[in-house]
Amino acid sequence: MTISRRTKRKLTKKRKILNTVLVLSMFLISAVIVFATNLTLEARHAASKMYVPLDGDIKDSINIENIKDMDSAFTILLAGIERKEGEKNGRSDMLLVTTVNPQTQKISMVSIPRDTMVDIEEIGMKDKINHAYAHGGINYTINTLENLLEIPIDYYVSTDFQGFEDIVDTVGGVNVDVPFTVDIQLADTLKWKTYTKGPMLLQGNEALAYVRMRKKDIEGDRGRNTRQKQVIQDIINKATSLSNITKMDDMIKDVGENVQTNIPPSKYFELMKMYQKIKTNPIEQLQLVGEDKKMYSEIEKKDIWYFFPTEDSLKELKENLKLNLENTNE
Repeated sequence: MTISRRTKRKLTKKRKILNTVLVLSMFLISAVIVFATNLTLEARHAASKMYVPLDGDIKDSINIENIKDMDSAFTILLAGIERKEGEKNGRSDMLLVTTVNPQTQKISMVSIPRDTMVDIEEIGMKDKINHAYAHGGINYTINTLENLLEIPIDYYVSTDFQGFEDIVDTVGGVNVDVPFTVDIQLADTLKWKTYTKGPMLLQGNEALAYVRMRKKDIEGDRGRNTRQKQVIQDIINKATSLSNITKMDDMIKDVGENVQTNIPPSKYFELMKMYQKIKTNPIEQLQLVGEDKKMYSEIEKKDIWYFFPTEDSLKELKENLKLNLENTNE
C-alpha cells in the first residue's frame, strides 16, 4: 500500500511536533536536575539564613522528620512586617492565611485585617492582631491566628518591606488590575506615582505602595486586602513558573537577607512542583466581614480604632478553611 504525499507531510509534521515536545521535556528535566543538585554555595547559605523554625519545629534543615507531606492539605501564613526605628520586632502590616489542598486542587486565601481585635494568649489580654508580632514575633502571631481561626498554621513566610520589594523585582514585577485611578507616594523616593485604572506592571517599590495604601480606597481595609491578595497571587504564579526554575538560585540569594520561613529548603522544589499542578484553578478569595469601632486601649492609653468581625462571618470563615483542609484520602 502506497502512502500519499499528503499523508507523508502529516507524518513528518507529527514527528517534528513530537521531537519538539521531547526536546522541551528534556530541557525541563535538565532544569530540574540543575535546581535540585547545583545550587551555589551562596544560595545554600541564603536558604539556610531564611530557614527560621517556629518554637515547635525541629531546627534541622537537612534531616527534618515529622514535616508535613506536600501531598496533604496544609496552611501557609504570608506576613508582611513593618519595622520602625526603635522597635524590637515591628508589627505585621499584612497577614494572609492560605489553605492549600493538593488532593482537591483547591487554594483558599483570606486577608486578616491588621486592626482585628483578638485575644493574645501569651500576654493575657486583647489587642490588635498586628500587635501580636510586636509582643512576641511570628510565634505569637501564629498562635493567635490558630486560636482565632481554629486551624493549624503549618508554615509561614514573613518579609519586611525591603524583602517584599526584592521579591517583586526578582520575579520581574507584578501584573495588577488597578481598580481606580489614584496618586500614591512612593516611600523610598517620596515621589508621587499615578496608578491608572486597568492593567499595570509594577516594580518593587511601586507594588509596595500599592498594597499599603488604604486611605484613598473607598473600601478602606477591604479594598486594601483585595489588592494585597491580587499582588501575592501574581508573585506566587511567577515565582513557581517553570521558566523560573533555572533562576531559583538567584531568587534565593536576592531575598535571603529579608525573608524568613519555616519551610525547609529541601521542600522548595516539591512545593513548586505541587503548585504547578493546581495553579490554573482559581484561588478562592475568602473575606472576614465586620465593623470598625473606637475603644480605649490599655496598652496605648488612648482611644484607637479596632476591627470587630461579626460572629456569623468568623464562623463561616472557619468552616470554609477547615473544609479545604480535609484530605479526601484519609
